[in-house]
Amino acid sequence: MTDILVVGAGPAGLTAALYACRAGKRVLVLEKETFGGQITHSPKVENYPGIAVMSGTQFADRLLEQTLAQGADVEMETVTAVRRQGDGFAVETEGETYSAKAVILATGSHHRQLGLPKEDELVGEGVSYCAVCDGAFYQGKRVAVIGGGNTALQEAVLLSETCAHVTLVQNLPVFTGEEKLLEILRGRDNVSFITNTVVRELLGEDALEGIVLDTDGSTSTLTVDGIFVAIGQVPENEPFRALVPLNEYGYFDVDEQCVTGEAGVFVAGDCRSKTVRQITTATADGAAAAIAACRYIDAL
Repeated sequence: MTDILVVGAGPAGLTAALYACRAGKRVLVLEKETFGGQITHSPKVENYPGIAVMSGTQFADRLLEQTLAQGADVEMETVTAVRRQGDGFAVETEGETYSAKAVILATGSHHRQLGLPKEDELVGEGVSYCAVCDGAFYQGKRVAVIGGGNTALQEAVLLSETCAHVTLVQNLPVFTGEEKLLEILRGRDNVSFITNTVVRELLGEDALEGIVLDTDGSTSTLTVDGIFVAIGQVPENEPFRALVPLNEYGYFDVDEQCVTGEAGVFVAGDCRSKTVRQITTATADGAAAAIAACRYIDAL
């Protein structure tokens, strides 16, 4: 039986493992897909304190190497369920069952995509999902924000401060975000609005050159240097619904202490309900969850 089993090897999960190992605990990390999580899609990261510039992959590689050096074990496994078993937990995967005294769920979330051809290939080359992360790369350029809720409007406000022009593209007749955000955007000369419209195609081979729009069956082309897709996020929490309740959006409804109502189960990172999802907030969650898990084990 391991002391702490971490589900997910993004910034939150690996930071949790790092802190737990340094506290002298035996740690196993299970990751189903990519070490580093969503940050690996960012070609350049310039907002992590202490490091002027790095790629998301470089950050993930360094964090993984650091965590392994501290003694964590890491396996590629898809966790299908976690259930209480005796004094600890049974963590089931597609091929194994692991035992642990405590579990940290750092399952993350992923940006909802448009589902268009070339979307994955153009991530970092004109397709982005985070204005805070990538907006600075489009200073003085023309961009489009896809979406109409608060996140899309907030992204547009941020981008309009530095971009030459921002076009908001919404598939509904109206924008569903806050009126105050809309008022700010309507007052800016470099912002335009398109409603009742969906993106049908991404133009460009090695870099995005524009998008094809469909408005009530009529198509048009919008030339842009980049698009910011803000149509929601999808948390990876469904397999754990029976263990920790989810809110109406599918997130663990847990605050920054990262402690759940199930003794011995902790959550960290983008999988929990929060207003800011950045590398810094994910690593902060990982540290908080690990410290709480260590205290829980020490008190057993």
